[in-house]
Amino acid sequence: MTQAPDSAREPVERESLSELVKDRILTWILRGDLAPGSRIVETRIARELGTSQAPVREALRDLASLGFIEMKPYRGSWVRKPSRDELIEAIEVRADLEALAGRLAASRRTARCIADLTRLLAEMRAAGDRGDAHEHALKNTQFHERVVEAAGNRTLLRLWSMLEPFARTYITTSAPGIDLGWLTDRHHPILEAIRDGDPDRAAEAMRSHAADVAMMLEDFEHPELERE
Repeated sequence: MTQAPDSAREPVERESLSELVKDRILTWILRGDLAPGSRIVETRIARELGTSQAPVREALRDLASLGFIEMKPYRGSWVRKPSRDELIEAIEVRADLEALAGRLAASRRTARCIADLTRLLAEMRAAGDRGDAHEHALKNTQFHERVVEAAGNRTLLRLWSMLEPFARTYITTSAPGIDLGWLTDRHHPILEAIRDGDPDRAAEAMRSHAADVAMMLEDFEHPELERE
């Protein structure tokens, strides 16, 4: 297994251990610290994160269900990256979920929600200007998550969370080929529609954004995003 970076070796807090461990492992995968084909040793991960093997095992099962880890009985776990087709399929499903989220968020928006979305969009812009695709992907995720949270539907949030890593994979893997400024601009209509309290326009803006991302992924060539 590729050695985890020094910054990743800080002990993980006890609360929501498996979720925190999952996010840490996913971050390593997306940054390339754990390359496709790398074998993951539970005891080593647990030692790196200062936790027991149980949350590591649970995190790996969750990542396997998302397609980022391949687990073989009695043989161990390996890193895999979703194919281009898998990412497109995930974006298509996510588009419908986010259209519903946008519609509900526009109806239930608060001043705090608008302030949060405005701040995240500015932070996304700053990351794009720096050419920091990883930070841009994180702020992008937080922007969409804030919209889904504003919808006030726990089932919707749970289903969306299952697909979120695929979008982050696309943005991170596509750098430096992706135009981060263009991607940032695609979020302005979403913010404006939610701020204006227009459910139909918010739903369409979310759906259109997902369609644009899927189209870019279709056209973008990257050796690690092979078709099935």
